Amino acid sequence: MEEKAIEILNILTENGYEAYIVGGYPRDKALGIKTNDIDICTSATPKEILGFFDNVKVPDMQYGSVVIFYKGYKYDVTTFRKEIKYEDNRRPIKIKYIKNLKKDLLRRDFTINTLCINKDGEIIDVLGIKDDLVNKILRTVGNPKYRIKEDALRILRCIRFATILDFDIDSKTKHYLTKYSYLLKKLSMNRKKEELDKIFMSPNKGKGINLLIGLNLTNVLDINNLSRIVPCMDIIGMWCQLDVDDIYPFTKVEKEHMCLLRELLAYDEIDNYLLYKYGLYLCTVYADIKGLSKRKLNTMYQNLAIKSKKDIVVSSSDIPKILNKKPGGYIKSIIDDIEKKILNNELENDYDILKTYILNSY
Repeated sequence: MEEKAIEILNILTENGYEAYIVGGYPRDKALGIKTNDIDICTSATPKEILGFFDNVKVPDMQYGSVVIFYKGYKYDVTTFRKEIKYEDNRRPIKIKYIKNLKKDLLRRDFTINTLCINKDGEIIDVLGIKDDLVNKILRTVGNPKYRIKEDALRILRCIRFATILDFDIDSKTKHYLTKYSYLLKKLSMNRKKEELDKIFMSPNKGKGINLLIGLNLTNVLDINNLSRIVPCMDIIGMWCQLDVDDIYPFTKVEKEHMCLLRELLAYDEIDNYLLYKYGLYLCTVYADIKGLSKRKLNTMYQNLAIKSKKDIVVSSSDIPKILNKKPGGYIKSIIDDIEKKILNNELENDYDILKTYILNSY
């Protein structure tokens, strides 16, 4: 993917424009982290870019952004710019195209995101921030007092980078993360959830959780019981414990899973019936939260006599015939009974055995 991006840089430079890979990709490459998300910045305007590439989408020309589809890959490309005015402490509403790479980098959020890769594939450090990478320090480009206030999402982005990269946040930046935390109330719940998802899904989530608590962000984010949850590997398991179903945007399926998982967590242990009723996925999340063996749980599931009602060899239509009765509400209670007895190994899932049991019991 980088090779094709370099080709784009060369096309632009051959036509008299500057162009660089910028942001997360050069940072991750310098840190030895593999990634496939490549952004490009250039002195060419969106209209000029349209003249050099056949497959270009223009989602937001007003802000100097286009998407180039090139040889099977997608690249977000932005024009060098200066952001003049922000709206609602989030989005720039007035920008000015510029021709200077350094000035473009000075508008960016954190120093570690200002490295670039040029058309020769070399990492260049225009702002001289190499020490921040070496020392694993997160700090804003310029004064955090202004950089955080102009875009409140940077508060959560900062914590996300510190979590995923295992970096420390410099003290001055930390101060303003807390001072301007009230601005998070203005952000959409979708954007906040996107950042929290990335923090909660990180293998290093414990650091992110400690930062959110330590910087006093839990109240403004409506996750007040964060300090009481048990971190687990599954994102539904994390959100389930936070109990914010009606505050943050979740799909219908996610809400159903969280509701069922809460029911399951009320039990002290998992037996065959609970494993059958709630399924392996939710029971595995349960095991993660409760500190139980997921391998043992998986073995239990594989050894279940049935995985669903469809597996019971006696069907609902068989029962009236066996009892020589008209169909009625009694059928469900019989199915439920034999279902539990099969799962508890009290009955074998064999037609003749089940038929005899039904005749003798009903």
